[in-house]
Amino acid sequence: MEARLLRVLCMCSALAVALPARPPSVTIGALFTFDSVIGSSAATAIRLAVDDINRDATLLRGTNLSVLLQDTKCSGFVGTIQALELMEKQVVAVVGPQSSGIAHVISHVVSQLRVPLVSFAATDPALTSAQYPFFVRAAHDDAFQMAAVADIVAHFGWREVTAVYVDTDYGRGGVDALGDALEAARARITYKAAFPPGADRAALGDLLVRANMMESRVFVVHAGPDSGLDIFALAHTLNMMDSGYVWIATEWLAAAIDSSSSPSWRAITMGRIQGVLTLRQYTPDSDAKRSLETRFSAASRQSSSINVYGLFAYDAVWMAARAIDQFLGDGGNISFSVDPSIRDANGSALRLSSLRVLDQGEQLLRKVILANFTGVTGQVRFDGRTLVNPAYEVLNVGGTGVRRVGYWSNHTRLSVSAPSWTDGGGRAPNRTQQQQLYSVIWPGDTTAPPRGWVFPNNGRPLRIGVPYRTTYKQFVSKDSGPDGASGYCIDVFKAAVALLPYPVPVSFVLFGDGVKNPSYGELVQRVADGSMDAAVGDISIVTNRTRVVDFTQPYVESGLVIVSPVKATSSNEWAFLKPFTPGMWAVTGAFFLFVGAVVWILEHRFNPEFRGSPRKQMVTIFWFSFSTMFFAHRENTVSTLGRFVLIIWLFVVLIINSSYTASLTSILTVQQLSTGIQGLDSLLSSSDPIGYQVGSFARSYMMDELGVPVSRLRELSIDEYADSLQRGPGNGGVAAIVDELPYVELFLSTNCQFRTVGQEFTKSGWGFVSRRHSSVTLPLRWTCRRQS
Repeated sequence: MEARLLRVLCMCSALAVALPARPPSVTIGALFTFDSVIGSSAATAIRLAVDDINRDATLLRGTNLSVLLQDTKCSGFVGTIQALELMEKQVVAVVGPQSSGIAHVISHVVSQLRVPLVSFAATDPALTSAQYPFFVRAAHDDAFQMAAVADIVAHFGWREVTAVYVDTDYGRGGVDALGDALEAARARITYKAAFPPGADRAALGDLLVRANMMESRVFVVHAGPDSGLDIFALAHTLNMMDSGYVWIATEWLAAAIDSSSSPSWRAITMGRIQGVLTLRQYTPDSDAKRSLETRFSAASRQSSSINVYGLFAYDAVWMAARAIDQFLGDGGNISFSVDPSIRDANGSALRLSSLRVLDQGEQLLRKVILANFTGVTGQVRFDGRTLVNPAYEVLNVGGTGVRRVGYWSNHTRLSVSAPSWTDGGGRAPNRTQQQQLYSVIWPGDTTAPPRGWVFPNNGRPLRIGVPYRTTYKQFVSKDSGPDGASGYCIDVFKAAVALLPYPVPVSFVLFGDGVKNPSYGELVQRVADGSMDAAVGDISIVTNRTRVVDFTQPYVESGLVIVSPVKATSSNEWAFLKPFTPGMWAVTGAFFLFVGAVVWILEHRFNPEFRGSPRKQMVTIFWFSFSTMFFAHRENTVSTLGRFVLIIWLFVVLIINSSYTASLTSILTVQQLSTGIQGLDSLLSSSDPIGYQVGSFARSYMMDELGVPVSRLRELSIDEYADSLQRGPGNGGVAAIVDELPYVELFLSTNCQFRTVGQEFTKSGWGFVSRRHSSVTLPLRWTCRRQS
């Protein structure tokens, strides 16, 4: 027993010698702007986190955690200097910074010195690049926030957005992410209103005036709290917070509102932002969160409340502390060494040679990324280098506070139910469910969703392209009236515009030289290029055109048909013989005689009606045979075989009668007109020329879709149709013409010697054209539907 006890004591002694002793203290740094909405909340939260960690007996056992706070003063240069000063003091991790621009610069410093940088507020998506290996984001980046904004835009059916943002890494990165998210939602940023950091109110006012002259009335503000609130104050002065406007602020606004409890601030500021939608990173309620909020209010000098960035800063400190504890628990030893590549130049006073590299920085970084615990913000765990379970609250500003109208997560998208992750990893994405929000009170104290756009306030009416047709002008063409254009298509357009609840100033611009019909493909391309705002006329909705422009609902059904010359066939007294060929007549007659002979053979021994003199029996055979054609035979059959033969023969006679009747009817009625082209198949199989209307899409359709060689195609005006068809392919004309149904119907109404042959082989329609994703098309879509 004594020997066993001695061996246990020896093993414990050896283990104690093998594991290095924990250091009495470790130091981390913190970089942020003290005098800011985010920084003031983060400072108190970081101090509380350090105190809680040092009181926790299960964490950093025997090691005291201390933190050095450095003020970056919202400056990349100052932030870099402060980061270097922290590195001189040999910190093992840095919490911060709050600015994405400063994070870009400092990330190079920490990567060189191998010190993990855990940021709670730098949300630029570009920071996740492999270029910054020691940067760890302890919050959700703006790619998720902008996806939420894009879903809100899509939820209300808006198509165009004006982005108002600060021209920094933070602002540009967020707006780039917003553009990508809107594109996926079939919307876009139509105007980017960027302002420099520190812009004065005059510059911001000019920026808003220019933005207000644009078409979109949906504004997304991505800025800091100070400049963002100045924008809303100026927008209120410019009457841009009235009904009809939509303002969506990113999470900076929620942070500013949460941080301020001053009644005077709320009375002034909240009155300027009524009806604004804003986002806030979602953090589930918990006892730990409520306890921190209570202690924060008690510790805060200004009796303010903690914002969401303070919560993430608190968890960022715990993340660093847990990583240090796990590193030390695995036997890690913290040491620093000199980097030979970092040295002072001759006469330099920067003291760069005092900077040291954290030898175990990569091991500590891995511990940070492997974090898995429940903090005040919820589950803290990384998927790669991205924090899991991104979610946001959608808030609506009203009165002196905010009202939650829904949630957003990358699993459920927009929903009125709070996100939940029961398995810790999130539910599978569900993009098929209907997105929903509670009702929103918009600027101007209205509950009806704003239209989201107006006609640009730049003194220019919409330029509407109109084809200058030279034939069939009843559809659309030049007019001597004040509009400069008239026709059925113009009347439909005016009727549709008249249904709108607001005036639409338009200017019709003729497209074409007036000598021949213009190319409709070129007209559509003019709209796509932005030379014209829209186009109105007999414009077919074709697949290749829908790739570059948007169409309204079709107001006229249309499709391609074939027109061919036809001539009447003369009929005579022998027309009744045409259903069958002479051979068919001979075979039919022979079968009648054959069946009569067979029935006579089977019946004359038993049936007295088939007996008599030879002459009478021959007459009976002929009479019985041909009377079955009309089912008028009077002789009865008594033998079983005779009846069987007669039944089969009567069935054959029925088929012969039916075929003869159908063929004769067709000859005397339908086929009185004959032509060499019977439909699309016969047209394609021939080598004869085919005509099409000048400017029609029929040419490209026949070449690209039907494979008709260009050598067979002839461009014609409608006035040349009749002459070309009558001359035919042998005399320089065409065998058939392919054109749209409305034109063909008008042509045939005055040219009865031609007919359409075959079936309509495309199904399309005529619609009005506008630029891709343009709001001009949206109201006309349903009005054209009502008109049609």
